Amino acid sequence: MLKFSANLSLLFTEVPLLERFGAARRAGFQAVEIQFPYELSIEAISSELDRHELELVLINVPAGDLMQGGNGLAGVPGQEQAFRRAVLQTLPYAQQLGVSCVNVLAGRQTADADLVQCLHTLVANARYAAEAFHSIGVTTTLEAINTFDMPGFLISNIAQMQEILEAADHPTLKMQFDCYHLARMGEDVVSSLLENVSQIGHIQFADAPGRGAPGTGKLPLQGIFDVIEMLPYTGWTGAEYRPGELGTEASLAWFQAYR
Repeated sequence: MLKFSANLSLLFTEVPLLERFGAARRAGFQAVEIQFPYELSIEAISSELDRHELELVLINVPAGDLMQGGNGLAGVPGQEQAFRRAVLQTLPYAQQLGVSCVNVLAGRQTADADLVQCLHTLVANARYAAEAFHSIGVTTTLEAINTFDMPGFLISNIAQMQEILEAADHPTLKMQFDCYHLARMGEDVVSSLLENVSQIGHIQFADAPGRGAPGTGKLPLQGIFDVIEMLPYTGWTGAEYRPGELGTEASLAWFQAYR
């Protein structure tokens, strides 16, 4: 199944976050996702979703200092309590806004901990998050991020995601399959989709290598969309790309056939 959501953290940034819901709906999207929605109240988001008849399908657990160049929370030994507080902050957003998936960002390996220790911490935290969100009927995902954009990130390829999912061993812990990040790491996106579809909770895309709109790079996204459409996958496929200087509307030529 192929149905698209707009990532409001990267798309429609020409207007403030609260106004992006309406912009996405006017562009033809029926669902949105937000990396970190916590600058807005639950009530404000709910009002915009209702007003524009949108579904919020994905948010991230707060990731500490990760987006500012730090190590984050989920895979950092000694930050377990901070990670649990982040999960507790996310729970009411996920529950009250009807979110389908919550994504956990693994973070970077710290200078004072070896890789095995970081991965053990990540597994335990992922299992904790999966159980917490499972209690409200929400799927938890883990995402591989390429090490060109984020050096030192703990999960950067399919094999590593598979290992963490196997170690955590929770039925509602899945992959967030980001076509852009995996392509940047040299993965065969189509083969990986076909081989891992039963473990995928959410899909995102951007062209590679520049993370722009479809058609701006070398990733055969139209063919990838065709594959997703025929898969037994019922989730959303999130447009999470940088629109470029001409703005979001000018970047949506690829979406014309799906509106």
